[in-house]
Amino acid sequence: MTERIPIAGPWITEKEVGCAADAAANGWYERAGYYVQRFEDAFANYLGVKHAIAVPHCTSAIHLALAALDIREGDEIIVPDITWIASAAPINYVRATPVFADIDPTTWCLSADSVRACVTERTKVIIPVGLYGLMPDMDALRKVADEYGLHIVEDAAQTIGARYKGRLAGTFGDVGVFSFHGTKTLTTGEGGMFVTDDSRLFERAQILRDHGRTKANFQNFYNTEVAFKYRMSSVQAALGCAQLERIEELVGRKRQLFGWYKERLSDIPGLQLNAEPDDYFNTFWMTTIVVNPDLGLNAQQLISALSENAIDTRPFFHPLSSLPAYSHLPRVAESKARNTTAYSISPRALNLPSAMKLTEAQIDRVCVVLRQLLV
Repeated sequence: MTERIPIAGPWITEKEVGCAADAAANGWYERAGYYVQRFEDAFANYLGVKHAIAVPHCTSAIHLALAALDIREGDEIIVPDITWIASAAPINYVRATPVFADIDPTTWCLSADSVRACVTERTKVIIPVGLYGLMPDMDALRKVADEYGLHIVEDAAQTIGARYKGRLAGTFGDVGVFSFHGTKTLTTGEGGMFVTDDSRLFERAQILRDHGRTKANFQNFYNTEVAFKYRMSSVQAALGCAQLERIEELVGRKRQLFGWYKERLSDIPGLQLNAEPDDYFNTFWMTTIVVNPDLGLNAQQLISALSENAIDTRPFFHPLSSLPAYSHLPRVAESKARNTTAYSISPRALNLPSAMKLTEAQIDRVCVVLRQLLV
């Protein structure tokens, strides 16, 4: 039988195995917390920020950010309509209201013009999301945020290593957040990171991530408030340390995979691949295609046809405003009417196999099948 081509997966070497094994065997007693601190310090140094907090996943990092910013019931938070629900779910955790803005047709990221149309007197935060390896126009979003006095929590879950005007993803907001899920370019299996240059937010998040214990009361197990349990394990952090040492190699691999796809698919009329405009450095976490309606196939038809050929894919994100989970929101009908780009692209787009260990021969096989379907 033809071996299935996977959609996503990491690149793990003996370096990662050795670090994880050392943490499992020796990350206790006097070395408890060693790898977590090492990972946090190394990550902050990589980004050039003051503070980093390793957490169980990116969802918890967004939750910490909103809680540290004292977001509460009645507040509104603007997020792109096209993203994974984890970007928006923490808004509900703090009892605030998500408001869905449209995306840019080229970058597929949050549109600053749409954000401006969504701002009300209740708006407190913008959560821009880098999509599939490409960042939003952070200058335009910062201009809107400054105009209305809004915070930015930059969701860089999919964009580690990406750059906008030479500056790394995750460094543009009051807080930046990252994911290290097993599908991500840099992985700890699960895991995430909260980063900031704001010492006040950092100190508040440190208390909130550990059941409301201050540094002074840490060993006394004395809690000043009810908070959360958002700590990363030593084994995860050790894996992260090793992966971070290889970050340029990992990002380079993602760009190589995309390059192979581009060589084979860019001549197909009516097929759009991930963009890399001037001033942007795309890490191509997921190679994505958008199909022109004239080609006669939608994403679900392509996904089914590729699956029959032992090729795993995944759909482009569904607009959040289209999900049953958010059907109760008072402004959801407004979002559906306004966010025309999100609703146009979503049913015509899918992610191609982007696992770190794919071979050129496997990508060639994917492209041969795609060409048979589209040309």
